Amino acid sequence: MRILQIITLCELGGAQSVVINLANSLCKEHEVIVAAGEGDGKMWEALNENIEKVYIQHLKRALSPISDFRTLLSFVKLYYKYKPDIIHLHSSKVGILGRMVFPKRKTVYTVHGFDSVRIAYRKYLPVEKFFQKKCKAIVGVSNYDRENLWNEGITNNVYRVFNGIYQPQGNVEMKVAQGYARRILCIARVAKPKRFDLFLETARLLPQYAFIWIGNQEEVKGLSENVFCLGNIPNAGIYNKETDIFMLASDYEGLPMVILEAMSFGNPVVASRVGGISEVIENDVNGYIVDNTAEAFAEKIQYLLENDYTYQSFSANTLHRFSESLTVDKMVKAYMDIYQL
Repeated sequence: MRILQIITLCELGGAQSVVINLANSLCKEHEVIVAAGEGDGKMWEALNENIEKVYIQHLKRALSPISDFRTLLSFVKLYYKYKPDIIHLHSSKVGILGRMVFPKRKTVYTVHGFDSVRIAYRKYLPVEKFFQKKCKAIVGVSNYDRENLWNEGITNNVYRVFNGIYQPQGNVEMKVAQGYARRILCIARVAKPKRFDLFLETARLLPQYAFIWIGNQEEVKGLSENVFCLGNIPNAGIYNKETDIFMLASDYEGLPMVILEAMSFGNPVVASRVGGISEVIENDVNGYIVDNTAEAFAEKIQYLLENDYTYQSFSANTLHRFSESLTVDKMVKAYMDIYQL
């Protein structure tokens, strides 16, 4: 089978991680082409050498009639050059443009966090509704997303496939926070929905612990003594080896890859009550889902770090949940079932 995967940005991120893991696994038995547009190009470095990589010059996140039209032309050329059996679209921008030109019977579209459309960019919801019948399957990455797609009138061939990952591999040396016995990690870009402000406020409430953020593009100044911003680091998930709890404060999410990475190391998670997070993190079992207040985050983080029996129990439960349903093998099998519909 010849499979074309397309995503808007070629930088590293949650949706890109899905593309990387899916493509690297599928290329063992299938011919895989990955196409993407603007970005720093770090996604290309993570792809297997057997995968053909196609840079689409005019594909950009921002709306641009001229660039978008040229992207459509590039998609048509891609299709006739490779004649793929399956075209798998990732992200809303590619999801719209791709469904305009690719054959319905060959096209699968994964929505990586439907709240980004349903809440943040609701003006595009009518477009999503209009194009829902222009593909063979629409995939949500959580039951939460699938149900919200249905609730918004997008009901045509909607499926749910949990994201899957490999445990990040490699060695890491934590060169910061040496004077702290316990460390809390967050991996996210510094953007308004990722609530960097809540991370900083929680750190101020718990000065006895180190709070480590990975994903900032620029240097962040004026931080509390117990906050360390390490920048945008490839394979950042490996830092879960050197930390105790994973924290993620967000206004909306699908099923964040960074949480799955933390789970693969058995790190309990304290996260916002948004998206599909509660489908993998269960209160009083392997972590806590809380309201978006610093006080709520601080209370649960402190409780876990001061109660060793609870911490160890949560850690074991986290590993079990990951192995049971959040691996790449589970994700690939689910997508292959959809490809073969």
